[in-house]
Amino acid sequence: MENQLLWNERYHIGVDQIDREHEKLFHILNKLSAFGRKKEKNRWVCRESVKYFKDHALWHFADEEEYMASIHYPDLSMHKRIHKNFRERVLPALELELEQSDYSERSVNHFFYVCAGWLARHTLIEDHLIVNGDLIKHWAQLLPEEEQTVMGQTIAGFLHSMFQLELRLISMCYSGERFGDGIYYRLIYSTEEEKKLEIFLIFEEEMIAGTIGSVLDRKAAAVGVMLMNVAGYMAGQIAGRIMSSLSDSENHELKERQLLTYEQFQKIYEKQSPQYSMLFDAGKGYFAYCMTATDTICNEKGISLITENAVAEAAKYLNQNKEEKEEKTAKNSVNRKKKLLVVDDSDFMLKAMQSILSSDYEVITAKSGMSAIKDIAIARPDLILLDYEMPVCNGRQVLEMIRSEEEFTDLPVIFLTNKVDTESVRQAIALKPEGYLLKTQSTETVKKEIDHFFEKKSRAKK
Repeated sequence: MENQLLWNERYHIGVDQIDREHEKLFHILNKLSAFGRKKEKNRWVCRESVKYFKDHALWHFADEEEYMASIHYPDLSMHKRIHKNFRERVLPALELELEQSDYSERSVNHFFYVCAGWLARHTLIEDHLIVNGDLIKHWAQLLPEEEQTVMGQTIAGFLHSMFQLELRLISMCYSGERFGDGIYYRLIYSTEEEKKLEIFLIFEEEMIAGTIGSVLDRKAAAVGVMLMNVAGYMAGQIAGRIMSSLSDSENHELKERQLLTYEQFQKIYEKQSPQYSMLFDAGKGYFAYCMTATDTICNEKGISLITENAVAEAAKYLNQNKEEKEEKTAKNSVNRKKKLLVVDDSDFMLKAMQSILSSDYEVITAKSGMSAIKDIAIARPDLILLDYEMPVCNGRQVLEMIRSEEEFTDLPVIFLTNKVDTESVRQAIALKPEGYLLKTQSTETVKKEIDHFFEKKSRAKK
């Protein structure tokens, strides 16, 4: 699964310090995601990446809260609540899963999806409100932590009695971020006075396969039509038991039960102001519960499960999901940008290379040899552009360290150098790089040479 969180201008809120930290957090997550997909992982590298992200996130929260206080932002308390939830609940829970699973691809995906989704939404919506001085409408009806905790315990009790699951509450401010391949149910309850409650139950597919599938004695690796329909029925049972625990729910009647795509869920949920919005780790996958009270219902509708052709509709839904996943996988494979690591002690050179290469390549920069080694271990670039004349740890020493590690022996390296004399060229070639480029060449020429390198490599594979 190709996970990338691409930074672009829409994430800028116009405060330099905050924008820089946001961009850094995006970059760290992408590094962790790329490394988590490798079959052979170094736990230390993964752990350091997570720690690096966590440290930057906490620094960012402190900086952001200080900035909001300095401009007397009116909804500072809600931002603090969101930050606290992420800091004290989300990150520790995700870290625990990583450690317990020995940094499995599944747990790294959970970390990436939850953190990336949270970061993107928080940056695009909540942080943009800061510069406008607006309040966070989405969380306006969110109930106090004490009530959320009680509801979390109630839900955990229900699912334990039904499936013997031990749920761990990850978030009390679940903002709709994707946490893997999920099944999205929407249940609409209404009173005679047209007071409505909407409940969203979101199951990670492997949770359905591992719980309902095991009850049906089906060792399913994926969700099929039968499991989908039984899961829809169970979602209604879970929602009904939760509704019965609410003091003011006696007059509410179930009017609609729908199956949503993730995109439909997003469109509906972003317009809501939930009272409860919780994310759980069920051990066999993730589970989310959201509830909102409203007088109006979003026109976006999914597949109705209260129909005679519900089975056929579920089959259609599964086929559509499968096609979308296959299309996305193929598209990501074709469109993935090659990753370049540019190593140079000159800020001018790094900025020049970033400027000319970033339109076609994902560019990572490092100012020293030691920093480059860390980036190589985490990011695994497709090509390294290495300054030959760096102080302290020069290009020759960096290349020798790279070649000493079996995992990195095949990483292509092109030297960047100012020296054109015969002896310097001979010494550089003796290290067997893919080539060398003169810094005196125009950046456009350098770009052409790099394009040519990848074109030649692509032809060699065919």
